Amino acid sequence: MEPRLLEKLDNFFSQFKTQRYRKGEILVRAGDSPSGIFYLKKGRVREYAISTKGEEIVVNIFKPSAFFPMSWAINNAPNIYFFEAMEDLELVRAPREEVIEFIKREPEVLYNLLSRVYIGTDGLLSRMTYLMSGSAYERLVAELIIVAKRFGERNSKQITIETTERDLASQIGMTRETVSREIRKLRAVGLISFGKKSLVVKDIKRLEEELLAS
Repeated sequence: MEPRLLEKLDNFFSQFKTQRYRKGEILVRAGDSPSGIFYLKKGRVREYAISTKGEEIVVNIFKPSAFFPMSWAINNAPNIYFFEAMEDLELVRAPREEVIEFIKREPEVLYNLLSRVYIGTDGLLSRMTYLMSGSAYERLVAELIIVAKRFGERNSKQITIETTERDLASQIGMTRETVSREIRKLRAVGLISFGKKSLVVKDIKRLEEELLAS
C-alpha cells in the first residue's frame, strides 16, 4: 500500500482506542452482529465458516491495514462467518457509520478497498476452480500460489509464508493427512521446504509452471 494512503487510514482510525486480542480469540461469531469495523494494525485474522460436518472452511485471511467486515458495513448483510485471531493482535474498532462516511469522502481509500475486493475474488475463483475439478495436488499448489502472493515475504526468488499444515487443510477443505502427503511430493521435487510454522516457496514461477503442467 502506498505510504500516503496508509497514512490516511492510520490518521482516521487513530481517533479510536486500540484493542488487543490473543491468538485463538474470536473477534466476531457467526450469527452475531459485529460491534463495529475492525482496522488491523498488527497480526492476522482468519475469516471462516463451519460446514455441516463441523469442519472449518477458511474464506479469507486479513493482514495489517485491512478493515472488516465490509460486506456487513456497506450492504448490511447478515454476518455468517467467524473472525479469529491467528496470532496476537493489535487493532482498532470504529463505528460503522463513521467508517462509511470516511470512505465516501476519500476516493483513494474506496478505490484501494475495491482493488482488495477484486484480488480476494480472483483468489476465491481460482480456489473454486481447483476445488471443483483439480486433484489434491493441484488444489494444494493453487493455494500455495495464492497465499504466497498475498501474504508471503519475498527474498530473491524465495517466498516465506507463515502457515501450518492445519491452516492449509482448512483453507482448501482437505484433511491434514492429505495435505501432508502432497507436501512431501512438493518437497521431493525441490519446490518447497517446510518448517514447523513456515513454508518456503523456492521459486514461485516454477510452482506456477508445476500447476499448469499437472
